[in-house]
Amino acid sequence: MRSPASAFLSPLPGDLRKEYGNCDYDVRHNISAFGIYEIPFHSTHTLLRQMLGSWQVSETAFLHGGVPFSVLSAPYTANNKGIFQGSGPQYANRVPGAPLYRKVPVSGVTQTGSRQWFNPDAFASVVDPSTGACAGGDSPANCQFGNSGRNNYRGPHFTYSEVYVTKKIPITEHVIFRFDTQFFNVFNHPNFALPTNQAGTPASRQPRRALAR
Repeated sequence: MRSPASAFLSPLPGDLRKEYGNCDYDVRHNISAFGIYEIPFHSTHTLLRQMLGSWQVSETAFLHGGVPFSVLSAPYTANNKGIFQGSGPQYANRVPGAPLYRKVPVSGVTQTGSRQWFNPDAFASVVDPSTGACAGGDSPANCQFGNSGRNNYRGPHFTYSEVYVTKKIPITEHVIFRFDTQFFNVFNHPNFALPTNQAGTPASRQPRRALAR
């Protein structure tokens, strides 16, 4: 059995517009590239030709934008009375004027030695996590969906590249020795998962505990 207020934080028949948004696997920009280049070297000197000739360099690159995600409020538990409502579009509220991205460390949120990516101060939970009730108290006026919407925000982009170096060394007329070297993630580019997507404080104050990358 759920309390009357919890009904405001569950899917409502005929209110599917709350679920309108980008699909979970929507990637707007996607580039996959492959190239190969044989280094030209010509010499009449046999040893130099064998050492410096027939080198090939090839490269593979994958670049795509981040996938979408939603920012949710803390779960509703009806004042911690054992009623858990974790389904439905319990979106958080956007804090007016707060930028979505904040690429500086945030005290108490960002891991030491890294920078913040998504701004935790840009959202406020419609559920007070300290009580499990709607922020401001359980009532039809307070227990409403947040306005941040479904999949309105994008995670970090993805960048990955490999380089292959190949050398062909003729042994006989019919036998060629091939030397291959591969460098994975050659530019050592970090790729991050989606940030934590739950705003952790009530709507009455700015959140300080979510969305660190």
